[in-house]
Amino acid sequence: MVNELIQKSNNPYSGFYLHDHEKLYQALVHNEIMRQPTLLIGVTYALLDFAEKYSMRLQNTTIMETGGMKGKREEMTREEVHQILKNKFGLRSVHSEYGMTELLSQAYSKGNGLFQTPPWMKVLLREYNDPFAIVSSSKTEKPVNGLINVIDLANLYSCCFIATDDIGKIYRNQNFEVLGRRDVSDLRGCSLLTV
Repeated sequence: MVNELIQKSNNPYSGFYLHDHEKLYQALVHNEIMRQPTLLIGVTYALLDFAEKYSMRLQNTTIMETGGMKGKREEMTREEVHQILKNKFGLRSVHSEYGMTELLSQAYSKGNGLFQTPPWMKVLLREYNDPFAIVSSSKTEKPVNGLINVIDLANLYSCCFIATDDIGKIYRNQNFEVLGRRDVSDLRGCSLLTV
C-alpha cells in the first residue's frame, strides 16, 4: 500500500527510510522548507525510535502510526505514544491506521483514537470468553468492550472474516477504539519479519 502511494507521489523524496533516520530527517526538513504536504507513515516503534533521535516542528507533515511495538519495545497505550510524538514534533494530532496483512482494507483515525471503516469493512466485538457471543453497542448509549472481529468484503478471494486478540471499544455510531492486546496473545504483525 505504501509503495503504491510512493509511486503515485512522483516525488524524489518519497521512499522507504528503514533505519536511515538521518536521510529521513533531511527529507522532512526539505519538505518543511518547501511547505510540501507530507505523510510520514510507520510502525509505532520505528516512529518512536526516530523521535528519540530527532525533535523538530512539523507544520506540513501528517504522522500516521500503524500500531504496535511488534516485540521491539515495551508496549504503551496509543495515548502515550501519540503524546510523545506530538511533543517531539509540535503536532496537534497523530493519525492511526488499523489493519493487518490478511485484510485488503484498513480503518483510519484522524487523531482522536476513534477509527472509522470504509463501507465494505465492519468491526464487531465478541465476548472475552465466548468466541460466538457478539457484543452489541446498538442497545446502549455507552460504548461496549470486547475482542475485535473484522469483516472485510474487499477480501473477495480470501478469508473475509478475522477474529483478532485485539481488545476494542465500539460506539453506537460504529466508530471504534483499539485498547491493546489480550494477555498471553501471540505476537502478530508483518514488521516481525523485518531484520
